[in-house]
Amino acid sequence: MDEIPRTRELSPADGPPRGAEAVPDARGLNLYRADPMLARLMTLHLPPALCAHLTPYCDRLGALAGGRLDTLAADADRLPPRLLARTRTGEDRQSIEKHPSYREMERLAFGEFGLAALSHRAGVFGWPTPLPAAAKYVLTYLFAQAEFGLLCPVSMTDSLTRTLRKFGDPALVEQYLPRLLSQDLETLAQGAMFMTEQGAGSDVGATAVRAVAKNDGSWRLFGDKWFCSNADAALAMVLARPEGAAAGTKGLSLFLLPRERPDGTPNAYRIVRLKDKLGTRDMASGEIRLEGAEAFLVGEPGAGFRQMTDMINNSRLSNGVRAAGMMRRAVTEALFLAHHRRAFGRRLIELPLMRRQLLKILLPTEQARSMMFTTASALSRADAGDQEAYALLRILTPLIKFRACRDARRVTGDAMEVRGGAGYIEEWPEPRLVRDAHLGSIWEGTSNIVALDVMRAARREGALIALQNHIRAEVAGSGMTALLAPLAGAIRLAERAMAPDGTHLARSAATALYHVTTASAFAAEAAALGDASRQTLADLVLRHHLLPRDPLAAAEEDTETAAMAVLLPNPAAVAAAFS
Repeated sequence: MDEIPRTRELSPADGPPRGAEAVPDARGLNLYRADPMLARLMTLHLPPALCAHLTPYCDRLGALAGGRLDTLAADADRLPPRLLARTRTGEDRQSIEKHPSYREMERLAFGEFGLAALSHRAGVFGWPTPLPAAAKYVLTYLFAQAEFGLLCPVSMTDSLTRTLRKFGDPALVEQYLPRLLSQDLETLAQGAMFMTEQGAGSDVGATAVRAVAKNDGSWRLFGDKWFCSNADAALAMVLARPEGAAAGTKGLSLFLLPRERPDGTPNAYRIVRLKDKLGTRDMASGEIRLEGAEAFLVGEPGAGFRQMTDMINNSRLSNGVRAAGMMRRAVTEALFLAHHRRAFGRRLIELPLMRRQLLKILLPTEQARSMMFTTASALSRADAGDQEAYALLRILTPLIKFRACRDARRVTGDAMEVRGGAGYIEEWPEPRLVRDAHLGSIWEGTSNIVALDVMRAARREGALIALQNHIRAEVAGSGMTALLAPLAGAIRLAERAMAPDGTHLARSAATALYHVTTASAFAAEAAALGDASRQTLADLVLRHHLLPRDPLAAAEEDTETAAMAVLLPNPAAVAAAFS
């Protein structure tokens, strides 16, 4: 990137800023064009022909995310869904009334962009084969910059499809797959995951919902599920304990629960109420009571937790990608404001403390994005049968979910501060970003649970060795041998955290592994693209997160100034991002 040019110093004769100059508004910004590094990174992770084919779709989604989609999301957030117990003619048939803006976002996500279908079947965007994970997550990353909540149903539909195809009976797959992959909202069957119970949140082994076998091969489910997002989904994966099954996770089985029975009548379960949530207000989450609901066994009895873990991990990866997208939106807003607002006679971007604050939110944002691409690559190779890639995927997935989701809470909050008082007002995007960012580190496992899962993957599946081999290969290609000592240290810390008496170190170990992985990814990107800014990012991670550092020592001013000049785009680049 070019060094930031210094704009002229403003004089008192210019008068105080007014209107758009006083309160810069990035509405209408094409969020794909505002982030030119995304297109460059796509060339590393997608075949050239596919990259070229996807570019106009990314450009359209970037324009939507900075404009109409953002407006739709704000409208739907202000007017959340309502649970209706009866039809207008008095029938006891529940439904959830959703804002028209939410319905239009469903059309964009499931219909026009086929986000739940594109990795499972050919034909989306006219491409002759299913699209690789990197393509799906690039589009998800862009969509998340405007709307987070709807991407939960999108992810669950995608994940349910994956799990059903992997473990389900062929007849069950044939019955439901076409609707799961439809881009027509009239025939689409959205998916959900009903797992959490009042007494069984992270402690899944305490699941109390009962499953009773029927003579026709179906099952009936009884009990309460406490937190069910996309509560009116056409299909849900449900964990339940068959009568007489063992206690703990070993006694759980996985079931496919349809909203309607095969004859079209409502299934025997009720949405008791909808949740009044801090964020993702536009997406309906509810409490559900199963009253003998008809369901179908998926996979082997007693293997439900292992099979559901496949769906959970896919959702965890999606959560990490969405966190990366929200961070990028927050950074884009902050950069735009810093380049266009002036105070004390200068643009904010020229003020040393502001530039340092921008750099501090840019670094974790870029870490999450590079981790997204690294994990997507491992997923594609694992799905093709590469066992080493599977082990790598098994540790990368909880790593991105753990660290990126936590970083999103801080990045969105600090970006709100860049806008100042206006950033605290709901008509601007920052409050919604802050509220939604807190979800990622809770759903599909809190930070403690996910950090422990990193250690579990290292201990049981050889994932730590796979990660070490991956990073060593990248270091060999990039020449950044300074990472080898921190890598060895992170491995030692993880091995200590894997021990029965070392679980208190799990979060520190996971954080260390995340930082060394992202630094390695930056160095590999720098070598492949010939881009100094990626190496600068690698150096910043190394210096600030992996090497010993005296917190009371004076800042390395020259190094930091050089880093900011390399990493922060100039005003012309930002202005050119407008459609």
